[in-house]
Amino acid sequence: MSTPVVEAIRTRRLSVPLHTPFVTALRRTTTAETLLVEVVDSDGASGWGEAPQVWQVTGDSIAGSEACLAGPLADALVGRPADPRESASLVQRAVVGNRSAKMALDVALHDLAARRAGLTLADHLAAWAGRPGQAAPGVRTDVTLAAGSPAELAAAAVARVADGFGTLKLKVGTDAATDVARVLAVRAAVGGGVALRLDANQGWDAFEAVRVIGALEAAGADVELVEQPVPAADVLGLAHVTAHVETPVMADESVFVLEDLVEVVRHDAADLVNVKLAKCGGLTPALELLHVAHLHGFGTIVGSMMETHVGIGAAAALVAGAGATQLPDLDAAWWATASPYVGGPAYVGDEVVLPDRPGLGIDGTRET
Repeated sequence: MSTPVVEAIRTRRLSVPLHTPFVTALRRTTTAETLLVEVVDSDGASGWGEAPQVWQVTGDSIAGSEACLAGPLADALVGRPADPRESASLVQRAVVGNRSAKMALDVALHDLAARRAGLTLADHLAAWAGRPGQAAPGVRTDVTLAAGSPAELAAAAVARVADGFGTLKLKVGTDAATDVARVLAVRAAVGGGVALRLDANQGWDAFEAVRVIGALEAAGADVELVEQPVPAADVLGLAHVTAHVETPVMADESVFVLEDLVEVVRHDAADLVNVKLAKCGGLTPALELLHVAHLHGFGTIVGSMMETHVGIGAAAALVAGAGATQLPDLDAAWWATASPYVGGPAYVGDEVVLPDRPGLGIDGTRET
C-alpha cells in the first residue's frame, strides 16, 4: 500500500485566555496566541500541530507562520509523502528560521504517522527513538510561578502546591537586587519538601548570576537548577556561571538547534539543556537534540513556550516515548481557562495525562 501524500495544509488562529497573567523577565501576557495547523492527506486523514507566537524568544509571529506555511512550506510538502521519515527533512530545509511553523508541520506529520499505525503519539515516538514498547500514559510536570513580589510569589507557591504540584519554577531575573528575597520567601512558604527551580530568562549578566546563585546557596535555599541566567548569545558567560556555582545550570534560549548545542558542549557551558519544539522546529530535530545531549553527558528537560494542548500533547508524548533526564516543564496549557480542543491531553494534579487514542488524540476544535 502506497503512503498517502499531503493534500492540504489548513491554518486557524487561536487566542486562548489564561486564568492568571503569565509574567517573566521578557514579557507579560494574558492569552496564548497560536496558529492551529491541520495537515490533510490524500486518504482524508488529518494530523494536527501548532505554531505558537513567541516574539520575545524565537521571533515567530502568527502572521509570519501563516505566510511561511502558505508559501515555502506548502510548496515543499504538498504532494509529498505524509510520512515524517520521508518528508520531515523537507520541512527543515524549505526555509530559514520560522521554527514555530516547522514545528507545526513536523508534529502534524508525526501525528498522521501514529494514527496510520494505530499508535498513540508517545508509542510512535518510542519506536522512532529505538525504545519499542508501550510508553507511559502521562508525565509529571513542574509549574511556573509568574514573576512578582516576594509576598505574591509565596502566595502563588502555596496555591500551586495545594493544586498538587511538587516542583515549582520561579521566574526571576527582573531585579537581581531582590531575587534572593523572592526565592527565600517561596522556600519559607512551602518548606523543604517541594523542589524549586529558577528561570532568569536571560535577566542577569554572568557576574550578577554568580552573586545571586551564590547567595542562595549560602542561605540554604536548595535550588534544583537555574535556567538561562545570562543572555542567549553569551555562551562564555554561561560557562562562567556554570564553573563558579554548585547549583546545576541549564541552557534554554542559548540552544535552538544542533549547532547551538555543539557550542554549549564545546565550552562545557551548562549542566543541562532545555529542548523545546518551537525552538528547534518540531519532534524530529528534538529527538536528535536529546540524543546528542545524552551522548555528551548533559541532562535534558523537555519544555514549551506558551502553547496550547496540541503543542503540550506533542512535547509530553516526546517525554513519555523518548525520555528525558529531568522532570519536564510542560505546564503551559494548564494556564488556559479551558482546552479549545476535542480530545487531547488533560491535567490531573501535576500530571499531563495523555489520551489512549491514536496520535495526539485530538479531533479538532470545540468552536464551530
